[in-house]
Order: sequence, then C-alpha cells, then structure tokens
Amino acid sequence: MSQQPILIWGAGAIGGTLGAAFLRAGENVLFVDNVKEHVDAINTKGLTITGPIFEGTFKAKACLPEEVEGQFDRAYLCVKAHHTEAAARDLVEHLASDGYVVSAQNGLNEQVIARITGENRVVGCFVNFGADYLEPGVVQYSGHGAVVLGELHGRFTERAERIYDLLKQFEPKALITNNIWGFLWGKLIYGALLFGTALTNDSIADVLDNPTARPVLRKLALEVATVAAINNIKPEAFDGFDPAAFGPLAKPEQTERSFDEMVAHNRRSVKSHSGIWRDLAIRKRKTEVDAQVLPIAQVGKDSHVPTPLVLKLVEMIHEIEEGHRPLQLSNLEELERAGA
Repeated sequence: MSQQPILIWGAGAIGGTLGAAFLRAGENVLFVDNVKEHVDAINTKGLTITGPIFEGTFKAKACLPEEVEGQFDRAYLCVKAHHTEAAARDLVEHLASDGYVVSAQNGLNEQVIARITGENRVVGCFVNFGADYLEPGVVQYSGHGAVVLGELHGRFTERAERIYDLLKQFEPKALITNNIWGFLWGKLIYGALLFGTALTNDSIADVLDNPTARPVLRKLALEVATVAAINNIKPEAFDGFDPAAFGPLAKPEQTERSFDEMVAHNRRSVKSHSGIWRDLAIRKRKTEVDAQVLPIAQVGKDSHVPTPLVLKLVEMIHEIEEGHRPLQLSNLEELERAGA
C-alpha cells in the first residue's frame, strides 16, 4: 500500500469523514484546511469522528493551505462549492503531473477544477452521506449515503478502479459508473429540494412530508430536471431518490412515491437538517447556493429553458444569508408564487 499521503483539501464534514476512513484503511493522510483552530486541533489531539457508524480519534498531520509542501499523486477536494476555484488554484501547485483530483463535493465543480488542472487530472465523484463539522477537531458522521465515482469522459480506467477500491473501504456500497454527470445532475435536482427545505426551520423529513410543501418542491425540481433533459443528461437515482419522478414525464403517483421514500430515508438519519440549514441557522455563513444552484439557471438560459423558481430560490437564500428574511414555512408559499 502506498504510504505517500493522500491530500485531503478541506477537512470539514466530507473531507474529515473520508480522511478518517482512509486512515482506518491504513493509508497516510495529510489534511489541509483554512480554519487554523481546526488544523491546530487535528495536529494536537487528532481528528475525532463521532456518530453511529464508526467513532474514534485519528492521528494525522494537518496544515493551512500556505503551509503545504511537496507534490502529491492523490488529492481529494472537499471544500464548499463556492470555494472550489480558489482551492483548486492552490492545490494544483502541489499536484503531480500524473496525479489526480477527486471532487468530493456538491455541484458541477469538476468543470471548475478541470479549467485549472486540465480535464485529464480530474475524477468525478458523487457523495450523499450525512456528516457535519461540529467544532475544531470534531466531525460527526451521521448516516450512510451514496458514494459514486466515475471518469468525466465516461470510460472505465485503471486509476478509477484503484480509487473505487479505496472508496469501498469507506462505503461498502460505493459504485463506479460511466455516467457520473447523470449522478451529479441527479444530486442537483435533490439539492434544489434540500435548498427548498432550508427556507424553513422544519426538518428535511417534515418538509418533504408536508402536503402543502410538495407541489412547489415538485415544480422546483422539475425546472432542474428539464434543464438536464434538454441537455441530453440522464439523471441517476440514489438513496431512495428517483430523479425521473421529478422529470418532465413523471406521473403524480411516481412523484408522491419518491417523496415518501425520501421521507423514510431522512427519518432514519441522525442528521435531521441539511448542511444548508446549518449554514443559515447555526453557522450564520454563506451557503453554496451561487455555486450549486445558480449554474442551473445559467445552463437553463443557454438552453432556452426558463427557471423562475430556481432564480427566486437563489434570491431568497441570499436574503436569509443577509439577515433580511426569517426561516419559515411561508417562504415556500412565496417561492410558489414566483412560478405562477
């Protein structure tokens, strides 16, 4: 087993959980994070993982981006989507010429990274497990979720197989695919629904279970699914979420069944609210809305597909971020009016 460290750039919810799993599997890991208190805690006490799946404190080296030295063959970019470009520009300085970056994030960040590193050095990745950064040195891994890997060009390669073998150490049900863009767009449809639930203070499951919320969430998801369909992308299903149930050809009972399955999945998770809600309600910081949701409207505009609900959602999230709008269920009623 190679002992050259795996570079985990962004040691929060996703990066911390993945890095700890790789350490458990016997790999050497270097964490990079821009929160000095988190870096110091990892260096002093190790990274602690809490939650129902595995727990422990894992010793590893951590550093700030400006402290990274050397070249690395294997890197996982795990920062928030809106930090992707800046992080990729820092990371590429430390990426071996034949190395690769796995984008373990939300959104279409592979496109952003590829512009900086070259497409041949980017591997697509889709993650949907439940995790939260709790405090410096502590990450909660709260629920299993889909982990899917695939080359951007859709072919199976030896390096993808090697990465896949490692990811199975973390999530035994991980998949390798020739349609990674389908999974990423499937997550964009699901992500739009999550951003919708984050307009309220209710749990994900409670909002998805609310009969008054379902029609507007259905319309929101349909906008995203229509943009995907018009661009010949076939969104893939995951974790009880069937993107076809929100597509242009979906029957009402198919949509209701998918809502029910998502409610059941979310009620099983320790994580009741989304990371988006945590950013808005607890951490009082910007969400990934501009990097994760706004590009859907931009692709829609290029494809002549109107996305009024997507644009209104972005606007409302900004208002919450700025403290001008409270988190409440009536926000969904206002969102629905934007599509009238």
